[in-house]
Amino acid sequence: MHHFTHYTPTKVIFGKNTQFQTASAIQEFGGSKVFIVYGGGSVVRSGLLAQITKNLEEHGLEYYVKGGVKPNPRLSFAREAVKESIAFGTDFVLGVGGGSVLDTAKAIAHGTANPEIDIWRFWSKELPIEKSLPIGAVLTISAAGSETSDSAVLTNTETGRKCGTTTDLNRPKFAIMNPELTYTLPIYQIGCGICDIMMHTLDRYFTPTKGNQLTDEIAEGLLRTVIANGRTAMQHPSDYDAMSEIMWAGSLSHNGLTGLGAEKDFAVHQLGHELSAMFDIAHGATLTAVWSAWAHYVYEEHPERFAQYARKVWGIREEEDEKAALAGIEATVDYFRSLDMPVKFSDLAIGIQPVEVLERLADSCSYDRSRTIGSFKKCDRDAIFEIYKMANC
Repeated sequence: MHHFTHYTPTKVIFGKNTQFQTASAIQEFGGSKVFIVYGGGSVVRSGLLAQITKNLEEHGLEYYVKGGVKPNPRLSFAREAVKESIAFGTDFVLGVGGGSVLDTAKAIAHGTANPEIDIWRFWSKELPIEKSLPIGAVLTISAAGSETSDSAVLTNTETGRKCGTTTDLNRPKFAIMNPELTYTLPIYQIGCGICDIMMHTLDRYFTPTKGNQLTDEIAEGLLRTVIANGRTAMQHPSDYDAMSEIMWAGSLSHNGLTGLGAEKDFAVHQLGHELSAMFDIAHGATLTAVWSAWAHYVYEEHPERFAQYARKVWGIREEEDEKAALAGIEATVDYFRSLDMPVKFSDLAIGIQPVEVLERLADSCSYDRSRTIGSFKKCDRDAIFEIYKMANC
């Protein structure tokens, strides 16, 4: 086992009707004036928002409500919300929704605690985040794992850049996780979520680090669990057992546990972020659209790692490592297809792109040749271009 520091302070409140514990959880962490942020309105139509605000009222908590977070959360919305939060006198930020909402809640918390600083300076790595407000999460989508993670992503539509920032101040104080709140999600969103959970684990699993037996076993078990229950969830989205397994896997996939002691890769996330920023595509779909191309481009670097994945996760019995590796890649792609997820550009609404667009994607992803991505195989600007070209079919 290699050196690591593991810190996951989020209090998880899991199970049916746990949304009614929101107010007491906020009070436990010192909140009294709560800024509530949510997305497109499903939490209003379902009655969840009304349940939460009534719960806050019963506990004597003041609150301010702001909806309208979009997928691939916008910097412009977060900036506007920060101004409103400062004016309200917020001392606790509550996100009610999925990853985009929770990442926005984190931005609001950072911006409110640092009113003299434009929040993009944190996301552009110009300044470190040194203070913030406490954050809580009521999860309605199993996908991003933002409810327990130390990361948050924002899209700057002015520059076309989608960036993440990592700090322990991003970790929510608590996460309310009731699988029943995910029953009404569109099937496509469930599929995107399943794939996002898988990719948070795969982007840690495909690492040049060797010798992390227990961490590997945790990752492999999580992947098998998500794959099996994902099939059930797509057919029966109100199956509590399947949806609860997926919800818990989503949190574990991105709280650091599945990559302890190993160097992270996350090249696929970087490749996907550029597609999201340029075309406003759902995050999970961008990941599956480029994964096959990335895997075929890099697997020869450590074919034994892909072979281990194929055998332990997919049950492939091929003894030769290269054949097993390729079979594991194909099994993964077939699974994405079974969820009606895209596995190449032509499966996306954008279709096949001209070479000049691929050039722009590669330039942006490499920060104009100033960085490489990945660790399993480091990919420079030209490698990134080749991966996009392979996916562009």
